[in-house]
Amino acid sequence: MALPVRDQMKYWGIATAVFVLALWWLGDVILPFVLGAAVAYFLDPVADRLEAAGLSRAMATAIITLGGILIFVILALLVVPTLINQLVSLVDTAPKLFNDLQKFLTAKFPSLLEEGSTLRQSLTAIGQTIQSKGGQLLQTALTSVGSLINVIMLFVIVPVVAFYLLFDWDRMVAEVDSLLPREHAPTIRQLARDVDKTLASFIRGMGTVCLILGSYYAIALMVVGLQFGLVVGAFAGLITFIPYVGALLGGALAIGLALFQFWGDWLSIGLVAGIFVLGQVIEGNILTPKLVGNSVGLHPVWLIFALSVFGSLFGFVGMLVAVPVAAALGVLMRFAIGQYKDSRLYRGAEPPMAERTRPDLRD
Repeated sequence: MALPVRDQMKYWGIATAVFVLALWWLGDVILPFVLGAAVAYFLDPVADRLEAAGLSRAMATAIITLGGILIFVILALLVVPTLINQLVSLVDTAPKLFNDLQKFLTAKFPSLLEEGSTLRQSLTAIGQTIQSKGGQLLQTALTSVGSLINVIMLFVIVPVVAFYLLFDWDRMVAEVDSLLPREHAPTIRQLARDVDKTLASFIRGMGTVCLILGSYYAIALMVVGLQFGLVVGAFAGLITFIPYVGALLGGALAIGLALFQFWGDWLSIGLVAGIFVLGQVIEGNILTPKLVGNSVGLHPVWLIFALSVFGSLFGFVGMLVAVPVAAALGVLMRFAIGQYKDSRLYRGAEPPMAERTRPDLRD
């Protein structure tokens, strides 16, 4: 005999509360394991395809691991130092950029920047704040990350966790399936498939889109000669998962820097703007339809809300789990709405059989 619905809700509520409390209590301690699980989930389809090609799971995992190590070494040697140098230079150059902006506004709109005016004082204060606080903020962020996350744990435990989870992924899924309550197993499996479809479409698809667009923006801007092209391209690619926001913010930053660097060289400024226009065309017509699809079901406002709430409650770990949890909640909400529309609470009492079979006289 199945448990009453009230008892089931009580037990599932307790399990959910324990999970949330554990996530809040452990905090950044579980960060390497969350990252490792995310990497394993992202790479599981690659391992499945290698298995379908005739390789064993162990061999497929080993090949993926060696490829990941190779990519990490290349990035660590070539890209990361340049990215950090450009970021530090951008922070140091910010006051000069604001001074140039003041000179430009003074020449074009002298009445706006009279001595002692509010706008002049604001621009001066912003430039001084970025110069004094920008480097301090970057150093504080790196220090806090280093204190919260042991660098050795981050760069050693994450790959190890990802390797073992990737190797045992199918076995773990089968083990979890065997623990499902038998009465609700078909429904839970269907919900899990829907969540996996949403996550696969969004995380894997948008992760690939972000990587492709970030690389394209960075390389194209550096080819054009933009001074901080690598930083701007990486930033624009990183936030591409929020539709239009990445291109708008990255484009505004790139065009603003291009105006200071290439003022008078309208061809270079036009090329910088054209890079982001072309990126949007490629994303909207090729990358997103092919890699993400149209059935993700995650609205940008819902994503921003989830990132804000989970980030404030659980810190950096919360931001990492915000998108999967938002996707799962979206699937559960759609399921709950479907159940509600099929219930008597929504449909009301069924009409008598005679009324359902009697033809409508208005016809």
